[in-house]
Amino acid sequence: FCIVLLHRLSCPSPLCYHHMSSSSPTRLQNKFWSPDYHMETLFVAISGLIGAGKSTLATALGAELNLPVYYEPVEDNEYLADFYRDQRTYSFPMQIYLLNKRFKQQQHIIWAGKGGVSDRSIYEDGVFAKMLCESGLMDQRDFNTYTELFNNMSNFMKKPTLLVHLDVSPEESFRRIQERSRGVETGITLDYLKALHAAYEEFITDISRVIPVIRIDWSKFRTAEEMAASIKAEYLLLTNVRNVSWETDPSASSAPADSPAA
Repeated sequence: FCIVLLHRLSCPSPLCYHHMSSSSPTRLQNKFWSPDYHMETLFVAISGLIGAGKSTLATALGAELNLPVYYEPVEDNEYLADFYRDQRTYSFPMQIYLLNKRFKQQQHIIWAGKGGVSDRSIYEDGVFAKMLCESGLMDQRDFNTYTELFNNMSNFMKKPTLLVHLDVSPEESFRRIQERSRGVETGITLDYLKALHAAYEEFITDISRVIPVIRIDWSKFRTAEEMAASIKAEYLLLTNVRNVSWETDPSASSAPADSPAA
């Protein structure tokens, strides 16, 4: 599904995963990517299961990079409570609502001509929609309509410069959801999160072919601020393209063969 949505955003070759820890980040072995963006136009999208800490990291990363932060519309979501109460009935309108809201955020970023940090990528909506369809919670006809609409809208979307994925197990996600006790989330089950986690693994595999991905285990960091600083440092390493030039005319004749070495 993600390949279909992102086929216009091709890159020379797949980008291998990049796992980060606070001690010694693992460098990307595939260094094909050279950004056309300056730091002020950097667009970072954060992905992860419910309760992974996306909003917390987005706030810290926005402060670290001096970029505006765009949050998922949760408080004013008119469908959220109904969706978790009856997913089969409200899966399609819920996904259309979220797609519309996130597309509006995308257009704002494009019109502003600046970068930003989003606490959930618009491409993740496809993860939820596909999982709902495969689980029998969304009609195939509705899923086809959603996919066609997404593909049409993708012509007007801003591709993230970088995707940061927060790794968290379904069990830990479920524990955090129970701990924060948001009323609208009481209907979320562990089975739902397990299905979502499997869909995310497929999503990361697909999207890493077109967008650089950094996967992070939050437990390896003490604070969100520490994590944000590490992401910034690693992004600068990824985009460090050195300029090399001749000090003298390369077409000039070289020194005689019997000249002493410098």
